[in-house]
Amino acid sequence: MNPNELQAAIIDFVNQPGYQPVKPRVIAHRLGLPQDEVTEVRRAVKRLVREGKLEYASKHLVRRPSPPAPLPNGEESQVPAPRSLPSPPAVRKHKHSKQPQVVGIFQRTQKGFGFVRPSPVSIEEEGLRGKEGAVKDIFVPAQYTLDAASGDLVAVEVKHGGRGELGPRGRVVEVLERQTRQFVGTYFEAEGSAFVQIDGTLFAQPILVGDPGAKNARPDDKVVLEMICFPSPLHGGEGVIMEVLGPQGEPGVDTLSIIREFNLPEEFAEDALDEARQEAARFDASIEGRLDLTGETILTIDPADARDFDDAISLEKLENGHWRLGVHIADVSYFVRPRTALDREAHDRGTSVYLPDRVLPMLPELISNGLASLQPDQVRYTKSAFMEYTPEGVRTHTEFHSAAIKSAKRLTYEQVDAFLADREREKKKLGAKVHDLLGRMHELAMLLRGRRIRHGSLVLTMPEVKIKLDSEGRVSGAYVVEDTESHQVIEEFMLAANEAVAELLRDKGLPFLRRIHESPSPLKLRALTEFVRELGLPVSGLHDRFELQQLLKTVATLPEQHAVNYAVLRAMQRAVYSPKEEGHYALASDCYCHFTSPIRRYPDLQIHRLLDELIRKRKPRLKLGELVVLGQHCSDREQRATAAERDLTRLKLLAYLSDQIGLEMDALVTGVEKFGLFVQGVELPAEGLIRSESLADDTYTFDRTTHSLTGRRFGNRFRLGDRLRVAVARVDPLRRELDFRLLGRDEEARGDVKRKKKGKEASKEPIKKRGRIDRK
Repeated sequence: MNPNELQAAIIDFVNQPGYQPVKPRVIAHRLGLPQDEVTEVRRAVKRLVREGKLEYASKHLVRRPSPPAPLPNGEESQVPAPRSLPSPPAVRKHKHSKQPQVVGIFQRTQKGFGFVRPSPVSIEEEGLRGKEGAVKDIFVPAQYTLDAASGDLVAVEVKHGGRGELGPRGRVVEVLERQTRQFVGTYFEAEGSAFVQIDGTLFAQPILVGDPGAKNARPDDKVVLEMICFPSPLHGGEGVIMEVLGPQGEPGVDTLSIIREFNLPEEFAEDALDEARQEAARFDASIEGRLDLTGETILTIDPADARDFDDAISLEKLENGHWRLGVHIADVSYFVRPRTALDREAHDRGTSVYLPDRVLPMLPELISNGLASLQPDQVRYTKSAFMEYTPEGVRTHTEFHSAAIKSAKRLTYEQVDAFLADREREKKKLGAKVHDLLGRMHELAMLLRGRRIRHGSLVLTMPEVKIKLDSEGRVSGAYVVEDTESHQVIEEFMLAANEAVAELLRDKGLPFLRRIHESPSPLKLRALTEFVRELGLPVSGLHDRFELQQLLKTVATLPEQHAVNYAVLRAMQRAVYSPKEEGHYALASDCYCHFTSPIRRYPDLQIHRLLDELIRKRKPRLKLGELVVLGQHCSDREQRATAAERDLTRLKLLAYLSDQIGLEMDALVTGVEKFGLFVQGVELPAEGLIRSESLADDTYTFDRTTHSLTGRRFGNRFRLGDRLRVAVARVDPLRRELDFRLLGRDEEARGDVKRKKKGKEASKEPIKKRGRIDRK
């Protein structure tokens, strides 16, 4: 990167919304630059400071320039001030205090006190790391929290713990940025006043509302509230009703509540819809300028209820014995160009959101389910990746094209599974060409899968259960999602294409939005090792991916399987989008990106645009700072979508269980805390808590390292992954809480009993689902 490009990347990074002042070395890290370029970043920052484009804050933190002082006599400057958002420094000093002030995210507990998770810079500058690098959260007593709400960015004055104190304490001195001012809750009236009880446990007390009649709210209505005054230890909160969603419990109100709570976009802006209509009118299915693949045998494999088909496969055996795999991905970049209304909508949404009873697509359905979707027997545009493999599965060549295809067949995973179970029986239904193509696909996919696993890729075995809904959106049952070989075939080809595109962009020296999954921290791996040893499994250490692989293989047929898989998952970091030159730990890939789902993921669309520039022999112009911001935005949107789906599923299950107190079910322990056991049903994915005080047979001691509760008198032990028999004890849909009562456990599912009774298999294990990590 030349000096001008580096300065531009730094300016873009510093000007991103929500930027917090950091040191130059942190900027280099965030921009994905190697350690040896930190000096160049420092020099670039100095030049920008001399030019007045940046400023130094205390401790040499880099910040945006301060706004100019007002001119005398009220005159206005003819030079417009640069557009920027105020950014609090990561570590501040109050003029009347000798204590340092740290910036971080506040989380309030139900009892009123809270904790602040410091920003990365605060952690390093103020020594907020404990033993072995663990981050120290700052404890804030209830009387010192001001009116901060969970998720708010706050400045907290820190006092490091003295003798007998476990960590730093502090008091909130300022709320710098609210996570949100809008909340969803239930309206009610009491003693002549109107209130809204916010859903969940975010606020312990109801919020007073004025003039509820303006929106015709009625008791037990679900409403959207705008907070005027946040509650604090000294006063109650006050808000105003912005929207009435409907009576609690009415069909669709739960979904609308989640949409409003997470601020999920519903309808597309009219200018974006107009652009989609214009694209439909412009599309003439012309093949000119594209590689013509309309005569090739190409097929799609998707879930039975899929409506947008964004990937298709072709595969042939060459004369030299090599494989030529074609992965054809919907060319969304042809319809959605940069700086258009469609692009604005896609960028803002970041991803399609798949709720249990509806989909909020990233793109208008005219494009996502129509123009871009690889429907059978229709000419559709693609970005096609061709990869050549030796008979041993070694990739020897790749090439990329803008192409046009015509899918010969739309298959479901169930149809492919039927083919794999009895190939001859399905031959007549599929036709000879498709039948032969499926056979080749299965052979190559299993070859690639074997190589990937031998290379160190991790495969977690986790149960996954989905709920079934009736016509009114209420839970009617549940089913286990099975990860069959048909899923694995598509998974391998998508992984191969994603990796091939990432390697092309890397080899061209281009910065791009990668999908990174950093290695687990040594601290977490040590804790995982201790936990596994407590299970009686002999391990020397789990600091190598191949040791993790061997562990997962060892427990695949043991009752400890779920305990170990849950523990390994908890030790992993979260995969995110970033231009940082980092690989994907779980996939054992040194260079990886998302390319194969541009209909539903914005990062994939960005990769398509880069690839299009290369295909056209153009040099892409990218700003590294913009990629950093985009990666954070897309990661946030992905996490928002996941949380919304999880919370709506929980709401629907709570409604289903509210009149089924006493219902019994098998459950797995998914978390262990001092106050109880978190469990999830095996056949119904209801998540709830078995409170410690309900375990009346003994007094239990919590061990964080081994994820266990152990009875002091009788030695009963509950740990992560245990299979229990439980009954529904309490359901509170408003607080979104579910309590279970322990009935007992299947003793033969315990590892110590299993090893005593050699050869006896656990009889009640749920159907397994292989953990798919960034498949498409």
